[in-house]
Amino acid sequence: MSDKLQDCPAIRIENGDISSLREKTEMLELILDNIYNGVMVTDPEGYVKFFNAPYGQYLGVDPKQQIGKHCTQVIENTRMHIVAKTGKAEINQSHSIKGQNMVVQRIPIKKDGKVLAVFGQVMFKDVRDVGKLARKLSMLESKVELYERELISLRSTRYTMDSIAGTSETIGSLKKEALKAAATNLPVLITGESGTGKELFAQAIHNASPRRLNPFVRINCAAIPRELMESELFGYDRGAFTGATYKGKPGKFELANRGTLFLDEIGDLPLEMQPKLLRVLEEKEVERVGGTSLIRVDFRVIAASNQNLETMMIDGRFRKDLFYRLNVIFLNIKPLRERPEDIMPLSLHILDQLARDYSIPSIRINSKTEAILSSYLWPGNCRELYNVLERTVSSLEGKVIRPEDLPIQIYSTQKKCGLSSRMTLKDVQGMAEKEAILSVLATTKNNKAAAARLLGIHRTLLYKKLNKHGIDSESTQQESSRFDTL
Repeated sequence: MSDKLQDCPAIRIENGDISSLREKTEMLELILDNIYNGVMVTDPEGYVKFFNAPYGQYLGVDPKQQIGKHCTQVIENTRMHIVAKTGKAEINQSHSIKGQNMVVQRIPIKKDGKVLAVFGQVMFKDVRDVGKLARKLSMLESKVELYERELISLRSTRYTMDSIAGTSETIGSLKKEALKAAATNLPVLITGESGTGKELFAQAIHNASPRRLNPFVRINCAAIPRELMESELFGYDRGAFTGATYKGKPGKFELANRGTLFLDEIGDLPLEMQPKLLRVLEEKEVERVGGTSLIRVDFRVIAASNQNLETMMIDGRFRKDLFYRLNVIFLNIKPLRERPEDIMPLSLHILDQLARDYSIPSIRINSKTEAILSSYLWPGNCRELYNVLERTVSSLEGKVIRPEDLPIQIYSTQKKCGLSSRMTLKDVQGMAEKEAILSVLATTKNNKAAAARLLGIHRTLLYKKLNKHGIDSESTQQESSRFDTL
């Protein structure tokens, strides 16, 4: 068989090195005889120059006896001689042999544009194997999708855009802006009072972005001691300071590589750390504490604050250049009291979540309870609403939440306002708003500016509400005396 292969025009003996050529030829034959699928090689005229053992075994013929025959005498329906004439490869073509469909490929071997031989190989002995492979690939794709979902759940995020409940125009607009932000890698700044759901929006943006399979790393700038802030953000090399681990430790920037870094309470970031953060945001390079080399990082930053950063800039407590670097896409979440139409949709969403978490039947809210929840001002915003409903569900007897099931500070709102069954929701909200204003004015001893700050509204809006409810200085002083005696 070796001599036959040497007769193939594709093989040339150079420098008279017969021994070396025989070794190479024997190795080639050994490889082709040990592969799983059938292989045949013909010359440009279609005569067989090589026929491997697996092909002979499959067809029930002696491989050596096929050498020198024309391919049409060996393989029915063959096109090896046609490919030799056209010079065009035929890849993954169907070929019927003995009534069985196979998948084959025929490849012309060329040198200087001239066909020297044709290589034929059986890819699938049964065309049905292709279907099996396709089904296997489909199953593998399904498994990959499952693993992706599991990986997302392990990346310390649990919120998506569907987790944002509410029917108000404000929430609808914010979700649209958040989806637009998710399609980019631009920095996002989220502001709003404590408990409004800033991290929820941050996680939703991450999970809707191409980075969703990579880490979502959260760091609370208000919770980390000032002296540890740098090592937390940038990491440290071994021996960088007393107590440093032997192997060193990567910082939050490194951990967030290819993912999202969420800087919560960014307003509490120490002033001396702000230029260092700015440099990383601009250069996307970090240097560990005690290190000597720069590390490239690829992350998307989302920052959040419940403070007025613009006021902090004026006071010199927050750098302007850092603010403008973070404030590329801006989302401001209004407090719950300014969008009361979201209270009930959010309450139902929370109750559904609690029912799933506690594996309990669905819980309903009766109309009187709805009026109380909708009229309450929720100074703690969504976080307070979740806490109230969780406490209520934990001690609830039955499947319906009644007013008396609510915590006392919520239920007392109904008694103070003197609700009647004939009151509309608008009436209840108005009475609750008036009661809250009077209470705050009593606390601040009729200081309108201080009252506006406590209520989280502008002083101009406070004066409008005072006029709306007919509250004057005399009545506020009387109310102040009333609240002092309570």
